[in-house]
Amino acid sequence: MANNGYLDMQLLRFTTAGSVDDGKSTLIGRLLYDSKSIFEDQMEAVESASKSRGNEEVNLALLTDGLRAEREQGITIDVAYRYFATPRRKFIIADTPGHIEYTRNMVTGASTADLAVILVDARHGIMEQTIRHSYVAALLAIKQIVVCVNKMDLVDFSEDVFAKIVADYKAMSAHLPIGKVDFIPISAKLGDNVVNKSANMQWFNGKPLLEFLETVEIQNDTEEAFRMAVQYVIRPISDKYADFRGYAGRIASGKVKVGDSVRVLPSGQTSAVVSLWFADKQLTEAVEGDSVTVCLKDDIDISRGDVLCADNGNLPEVGQSMSLNICWFRETPLQLGKRYIVRHATQEVVGMFKAIDYKIDINSQDKIADVSQLIMNDIAHVQLKTASPLVFEPYHTNKVMGSLIIVDPDTNDTLGAGMIDRE
Repeated sequence: MANNGYLDMQLLRFTTAGSVDDGKSTLIGRLLYDSKSIFEDQMEAVESASKSRGNEEVNLALLTDGLRAEREQGITIDVAYRYFATPRRKFIIADTPGHIEYTRNMVTGASTADLAVILVDARHGIMEQTIRHSYVAALLAIKQIVVCVNKMDLVDFSEDVFAKIVADYKAMSAHLPIGKVDFIPISAKLGDNVVNKSANMQWFNGKPLLEFLETVEIQNDTEEAFRMAVQYVIRPISDKYADFRGYAGRIASGKVKVGDSVRVLPSGQTSAVVSLWFADKQLTEAVEGDSVTVCLKDDIDISRGDVLCADNGNLPEVGQSMSLNICWFRETPLQLGKRYIVRHATQEVVGMFKAIDYKIDINSQDKIADVSQLIMNDIAHVQLKTASPLVFEPYHTNKVMGSLIIVDPDTNDTLGAGMIDRE
């Protein structure tokens, strides 16, 4: 992507995870502070809050722990999103809680991430929480993980300590379906290897964290098959656009250009793209992430929820039964046979759970059978049946076409998030 200014810069979304007191919020505060991405009044507020808490030095964690309850407890209890930019790239950070009772918050924060930063305390090494966070990252198909071994200043910046944690993590994660993993030794409190390279760890030849984040390749779905769920059918009533019929939506994956053959699902009809529009500007090509209007050669019955796909033989599934991994968000338990609202892409249908295959102990990854309901923060593998057909793919293949939301039909509250698979 051409870097012609702020608006043209690539955006990297990343999430942070780690055990309680591993220093996630301090790390993000250090990134913002050392990269000069905070305002003077924000810094003054943090300095004042630090003094009121009796801290001898500025507590950078307060830059992200924005809720009063978080500041009082000294922990992160909700997802805190922070935005900043450097001359090379824009960033959105999701700082997620470490406690197991906030698993749903981590799932929410990590669901749109391109990369996960997992913190490990150099004094304690790999913990149960490290395994849990790595499992959730794998479940959400995050393809790039950076393990930051923090508090290296408390182990005398020992290369041996760092090497053992690297070896332990590789052994622990060998059975997880995670992508590329990199390791960086840091001290978030002192700033070593966060923005600037550490003078205390000259044995480390890699990049400091910020430079890594600025230069890591962002994997997107532009090389995958074209998919776009129709959000709105545009039929303007005007003399200028008398015969205009367009299908508006956001491209979930791949790319499309004028002249491409497309297939409409679930009907299965085919046509060709005659024009692409962004507002009143015509395009020759659009890619994953673009919100566009597609005009087709043939007059086909297409409505909201239908999916435009590349007509190349590699098509999504169309069906009313599917297997999925689900994270339950609410105290009200998931119940078999109960009617729920299922939101998938731009479609909304009625559905019910037919079976809970097993619940997952996310600390050990053990599968627990004979489960009749799920409670808040549970992750399980379930079978879902919908009243109308959905067009879907496995989550690990296509995050948009493979994800869905479960909604309470009475209160409209979000109850859970599902990731479709083919198991």
